[in-house]
Amino acid sequence: MPSITVEQAINLANEHYTAGRLAEAESVCRLILSVRTQHADALNLLGAIAGRSGRLDLATNFVRQALAASPDNHGYHFHLGTLLKAQGELDQAIACYQRALALRPDYVQAYNNLANAWMGKGQIEHAIDCFQRALALHPRYAEAHNNLGALLADQCRWDQAIACFRAAIAINPSIGSAHHNLANVLLRLGDFSEGWMQYEWRWGCPGCPVRREFVQPAWTGSPAAGQAILLTCEQGLGDTIQFIRYVPMVAERCRRVVVECPAELLWLLRGAPGIAEAVQQGNPLPAFDAHCSLASLPGIFGTTLRSIPATVPYLAPDPTRVAAWSARLGADPRLKVGLAWAGRTEHWNDRNRSVALAVLAPLASVPGILFLSLQKGPASQQAAAPPPGMELVNHTADLHDFADTAALVAHLDLVISVDTAIVHLAGALAKPVWTLLPFCPDWRWLLDRSDSPWYPTMRLFRQRAAGDWASVMNLVAGELRQRLVHS
Repeated sequence: MPSITVEQAINLANEHYTAGRLAEAESVCRLILSVRTQHADALNLLGAIAGRSGRLDLATNFVRQALAASPDNHGYHFHLGTLLKAQGELDQAIACYQRALALRPDYVQAYNNLANAWMGKGQIEHAIDCFQRALALHPRYAEAHNNLGALLADQCRWDQAIACFRAAIAINPSIGSAHHNLANVLLRLGDFSEGWMQYEWRWGCPGCPVRREFVQPAWTGSPAAGQAILLTCEQGLGDTIQFIRYVPMVAERCRRVVVECPAELLWLLRGAPGIAEAVQQGNPLPAFDAHCSLASLPGIFGTTLRSIPATVPYLAPDPTRVAAWSARLGADPRLKVGLAWAGRTEHWNDRNRSVALAVLAPLASVPGILFLSLQKGPASQQAAAPPPGMELVNHTADLHDFADTAALVAHLDLVISVDTAIVHLAGALAKPVWTLLPFCPDWRWLLDRSDSPWYPTMRLFRQRAAGDWASVMNLVAGELRQRLVHS
């Protein structure tokens, strides 16, 4: 590098990296290393470049080389910890953050990340302590307030969580994840007036979609006579089924409602009240004048606990498919109970809401029940080996979409499921459904109640302690026996 010094070159590489010019940054770093083979900053920056492009193993290797050249650099230990955490190596990540803090005791970002790593290990008190240390050093650290609030919310410490989220927002009013986290707590508590307003900050937050951009304007609820409104599905299948109830209300304010939905829901929603046309996601859209996400409709209509549109059924199975299942199932006099035990693994709370089929073993002790699997996805394979004593019929290979599932559910006396789209489907069909909830449930199930204002035919069975499915299943088994006695 005859024209610039090594120090100037690393500054140039950092400028390229900050501007997103990764190829240029990498080229300069490699030029530096051709002159100084153990230049720690260049090695560390190559690790950052590899990490940003998802090459975590390569990134880790570069940062380890940087540490070999400069073992007392707290920033390198922090960087390595972040990479290891991203790879699920929590114990090693914790050791890296602790080393960074030993070298720099006021390193608030290290306390924040160490707390997140402890959370991943289930060491809640260690995590709380780290967040509190970070905030003692930097009381205006909005991210730490938000992260501590999320941890407290997971522990159902609602008032403390709300205080943390409001503190984060007071420091940084544009911190969307704090608004979204606050919304989830307020909605759980039944505070819909502020909850829906805060819920509109969800776009782009972890576990949430990026806002769709259209040339047409967003619809905010104003009368739109003569216009076509496009309603989009942004979240899971269950969310779509829950919020599709608002379509008739939208239809009253416009000429035509078009719903864009996942393929699994297309045939179920076609012909549903108020829907003029249902279009599969990814297919060309018909002409429309304005658009709105389904999940924004409760806020647009000012929904309160008393005004939830809860008339059921608001979806109906296809009569032809119902008849086909009737011929296939035959006339079995036993109580028919559908089961689902696992949701999609991408869900933010799936590790707490989903269970193995074996956890439902207490239900097998109830005589006179014919169980039918409604479980799709990888967990459906467990139906091949049900708990001892459980007769479990599995036709799920023939459930190609939710219209098929709805037709099968129409023949059931009861559905028992963890918190998945199946419970929304059963509730929308006005089928008796028992929903099994984790200790910290999704906001829509509210708190401390065994019924749901969203679904009149639903009962809620809640964990009273985190991870305690045994008492839930024993209670469900007892209620199932009572159901048999009174049937």
